[in-house]
Amino acid sequence: MSKKSDETKTVRASISFPADVYAELERIAEANKVSLAWVVRQAAEKYVRDVEATGEKTIASNNE
Repeated sequence: MSKKSDETKTVRASISFPADVYAELERIAEANKVSLAWVVRQAAEKYVRDVEATGEKTIASNNE
């Protein structure tokens, strides 16, 4: 049996969303015939790439 590389290991997380954001994520998932988890993973991966590309520690939010 081969060990998974660090790159392919996954970690389970429990995340809470505002109801309106959750509803929109569900709508996006259904429209694209993918799971909500897939949509959230794609969004998180894009966020990480964007932060890495800009060299910033965080990306400014609408709350600032």
